[in-house]
Amino acid sequence: MLQPPPTIEGLPITRVMGLGSLPRFPVVVLPIVLLLGLVGSAVAAQAPTQVPQVQAPESYTARLRRARDLATSGDPAKRAHALALYDTMLTVSPGNADVLLGRGRTFAWSRRYSEAEADLRAVVEAKPTYGDAWSALGDLLMWSDRPREAAEAYGHWVAVAPDAPEPLIARGRALRDAEDLAGARADFAAAGARGADPARVASLTATTQPRQATLEGMSTEGYQWSLRVGLDHTEFSGGRAPATDHAVSLRRRLSRGSIALEWLQADRFRRIDQAWSLDAFTRLWPRAYTNLRYQHSAVGGALPSTAWRAEVFQGVGRGWELSASLDHLRFSTNTEYYALGIGRYTGNWYLRYRLIPGSGSQRVLIRNYYRGNADDFLGISVSRGPSAELDGLGAPVRVNNAGVGVTWSRFFRSDWGFRVGAGYDEFEGIMQRQSTISMNRRW
Repeated sequence: MLQPPPTIEGLPITRVMGLGSLPRFPVVVLPIVLLLGLVGSAVAAQAPTQVPQVQAPESYTARLRRARDLATSGDPAKRAHALALYDTMLTVSPGNADVLLGRGRTFAWSRRYSEAEADLRAVVEAKPTYGDAWSALGDLLMWSDRPREAAEAYGHWVAVAPDAPEPLIARGRALRDAEDLAGARADFAAAGARGADPARVASLTATTQPRQATLEGMSTEGYQWSLRVGLDHTEFSGGRAPATDHAVSLRRRLSRGSIALEWLQADRFRRIDQAWSLDAFTRLWPRAYTNLRYQHSAVGGALPSTAWRAEVFQGVGRGWELSASLDHLRFSTNTEYYALGIGRYTGNWYLRYRLIPGSGSQRVLIRNYYRGNADDFLGISVSRGPSAELDGLGAPVRVNNAGVGVTWSRFFRSDWGFRVGAGYDEFEGIMQRQSTISMNRRW
C-alpha cells in the first residue's frame, strides 16, 4: 500500500519548494539535481571574461638578435632571410652602426666581399672607436687574401683595446701572412704578456719561421717590384779558362706569389750563350706553395737549350717542411732528375736535407736568419754526389765528389740589399772555386 508524500502543515513538500509542476522523480535524485545547479552557477560566476589578445610589436633588440641568429646558422637560406631583416631595419634607421655591422658580417660570410667592405668601412668611418667593426673588417680582408690591409685594420682594433690579447693575435696572423715575420712574432709575444694562453702563443710563434723561398719568390712585404743584378765567376784547376755568368731578374709580386722575367749570359770555355726564363712562385693551399721555372737558350752549348723545373713545398706539423722537385735540362741529350727534401725551422734557424735518389746525390743547407726577418741570413751548404742543376743565377752547376759553399744576404735598407757567396767543389778531378755577388732593389 502506497504512503502519501510527506507534508508540511498538511501540504505536500513538492508544493512548498515550488516544484509541483516537475515530474515525479524518486526523492534521492532531487538533492543531486539541486547541487549540480548550484555548482554550475558558481563556476559561471567565476569564469573570466575572454578578451582578444593583441600581439606586441617585435622590439629592435629582439629583431637584431633574430637576424644575428639567422646569419650565424650556416644555412644560406637563413642568411638570405637575415639580410632581408637587416635591409628592413636600415629603411627605418639608415646608417645604424650595429645593423650595418651585422649586415657586413653576413655579406662576408656569404663571400660577397665588396658589399661587406662597403658596410664595414661605413661603420668604422662613422665610429672609429668601434672595436668590433675593425675586427670584422680585418677578418674580411684576410678572407679576401689582403693580409697587409687586414693588419692595418687589426691595428685600429689594437689601439681601441690595448690591453686585450685577441687584437694582437689577429694582427700577428695578418702580419705573418704578409711575410712580416718579425712583426708577427712581436705581436704574439705582446699577446702573451697580456694574458694569452702560453701554449697558443708558442704554437703561433712556431708558424713565423722564415720560408726558404721567401727571399726571391713569396715575399709581399709592402712592395710590388724587385730587380736583381748578379755576377757569378768560377775558376777551374788544370789551366782551364774561367767561366763568368751575368744575370738580370725583374720580379712582379702578385696576390698569391710572384713571377719574374730573367736574362742570363754565360761565358764558358770561350763560348758565349744567352738565355731567357720565366720563374714563378704561387701559393697552392694552406702552408703549401710551388716554384715553376722555364728557361730557353737560342744557341745552347754553354747553357742548356731548354731547362725547366717544378718544385712543391708543404709545411707540416710545427716547423717542418717537405718538398719534391723535378728538373729537366736539355744539352745534346736530356738530363732529368727528381729530388726529395725535408726542412726544419727552429727559432731563427732553417735546416734542409735534399736527396736525389737516381744519383745518390745529397745536399745539406743551414741558414741563420740573424735579424729575425726573411731578408737577412748567413748560410752554409754541403753537397756530395753527382748531379747537374741550375744555380741561383740559372746557370748549370755540376757537382761530383764534394762541395761546400757559404752565402751572406743583407738588406741595409728596406729597398736595397745585396748577396755574396763563395763555394768550392770537385767534378771529375777538376777543382772549381766559385764566387757570386748580386744587388737587389725593390719598390
